[in-house]
Amino acid sequence: MIEGRLSVAVEHAGYKDFHEYVGAALNDKSGDMMNFLITKLTTNFTYFMREETHYQFLTEKALPEWTSKIKDHDLRTWSAGCSSGEEAYTTAITILEYLGSSKNSWDTSILATDISPRVLAQARSGIYQAGHLEGLPPNLINKYFVKQGQDQYKASPELAKQVTFATLNLMDPFHFKRKFHIIFCRNVMIYFDNDTKRRLAAKFYEVLEPGGYLFIGLSETLSGLTDQFINVSPSIYSK
Repeated sequence: MIEGRLSVAVEHAGYKDFHEYVGAALNDKSGDMMNFLITKLTTNFTYFMREETHYQFLTEKALPEWTSKIKDHDLRTWSAGCSSGEEAYTTAITILEYLGSSKNSWDTSILATDISPRVLAQARSGIYQAGHLEGLPPNLINKYFVKQGQDQYKASPELAKQVTFATLNLMDPFHFKRKFHIIFCRNVMIYFDNDTKRRLAAKFYEVLEPGGYLFIGLSETLSGLTDQFINVSPSIYSK
């Protein structure tokens, strides 16, 4: 995969091998080469309402639990490895729909992070092709998106303000002022070896509130990696 994605770029740039190219990227003070490298190597496949059972669990279990317990009305959610923003916006819509008329009394802003500046730029724009919204019911599209031209939609101001996008490498130390109630990190760890998965799971555990939920991809598992979490549903874990 790495050879397929990088070999042409390395050759065109005039480097003799991958080591020389990566060395140059690490020493490039502008950061442009590293951003290009990250863009080439990261997989950014996602869509709205992906793995819908997770949002059902959020509505039926996680949100009722936490909204009954949180006294300061500050619900903290993190979309880790958010790609082009579909997961974060879907989560925001799910939370807003659940809260209904009481949403104005809550702070439900979502932190959405990714390592790729390119997909974060797309996510911040909030603009998607009409076909890309097919996972959402028409009434939610009309409620939370504004049509732009013939076949594009843009996240409404109400939806856009619910999500803060930021660059973050999951291998770097986490520095958060408060812990999260809900973390989504879906279809990210599938690309990591077991030692990396184990270290990342431990880091998520540390930044979750007791009783908080970690959602991973339906094709992923923490089995054999950690005994810190309780598996409450397929690919859903509780601290």
